[in-house]
Amino acid sequence: MNARKPRSNGRKPISLALQGGGSHGAFTWGVVDRLLEDGRLEIKAITGASAGAMNAVVIAAGLLDGGPEGARERLDRFWREVNRAGGQNAFGDLGGWASSIGMDWLKQTPGWQLVQTFAGNFSPYQFNPFNLNPLHDVIVGAVDFAALRERSPVRLYVSATGVRSGESRVFRTEELTCKHVMASACLPHLFQAVEIDGEAYWDGGYLANPALWPLFYDPTPNDVLIVSLNPLTRKDTPRTPGEIIDRLNEITFNGSLVAELRAIRFVRKLIEDGLLKEGAKGRYRKMLMHAIEADGWLDDLREDSKFSTEWGFLQELKSRGRKAGETWLKAHFDDVGVRTTSALMPMPS
Repeated sequence: MNARKPRSNGRKPISLALQGGGSHGAFTWGVVDRLLEDGRLEIKAITGASAGAMNAVVIAAGLLDGGPEGARERLDRFWREVNRAGGQNAFGDLGGWASSIGMDWLKQTPGWQLVQTFAGNFSPYQFNPFNLNPLHDVIVGAVDFAALRERSPVRLYVSATGVRSGESRVFRTEELTCKHVMASACLPHLFQAVEIDGEAYWDGGYLANPALWPLFYDPTPNDVLIVSLNPLTRKDTPRTPGEIIDRLNEITFNGSLVAELRAIRFVRKLIEDGLLKEGAKGRYRKMLMHAIEADGWLDDLREDSKFSTEWGFLQELKSRGRKAGETWLKAHFDDVGVRTTSALMPMPS
């Protein structure tokens, strides 16, 4: 269970943990683009949910075909295709009309709230009977899943939520298809549940956003870099119906991550106190957690902007992600392999 040692190329091994968050996944694109450009880290495993799962398989496909530069190019092509599919509501906006209205004052009126509530009373089995999802074709065009299953250069973990079981399911590299990725990104009020092996699945972010536990038990690096898309904290208390729903969504989609980080903190404390055995002969190990948080980078954005695939907006998110990646590299690259740096779970080194 020891961490993988840095190879002779001098790069430090690391795992990525990528949150879901609709088109805000373009922020992750920017972060990973900067890490790959820097070249001092070697991505050995990626766990992701929803948009994080999409980024994960695209990164792996790019690394397989062309190394770091191939991954950067593949991400760029993927997000350009997301933009082109945006006219078909790629991330599932209800009919596209919500994001097309730019007047914030109108969205806060009782009439608008009534229309929004009315639209929300229809299920995807009613307003989308053919279960059309343009992201399916975008993913299929970006990733050769057969090649990925056979020769992926990184371990992949894609989470989905079992509708009937109420449990999180993690799909691994050797079983991944486009269907598993679509299951991970299936918001139940927008798309029909994805059926896989007799179970229906919804968005993985409800119970694992992303799943961290597979990284503890498989031979992956001890260092994990979380890229979050949902702010943990807010300065103000939400008051309008829309603001309240937005904040509830953020809390819900952060809940599983917070719980897992609490468990990591607890296990690490037991190891430090000598109550659990660490190392090759022990089951447990100290995970070194790092994070590039949405707080400070994305907390000025409205929740409904996660549906926007306008190219200028995606480019802005990528730019923010690159800056966040650069900031993290300058502050914490030397800490990789040495100590935890994440403010999400402060603890002594």
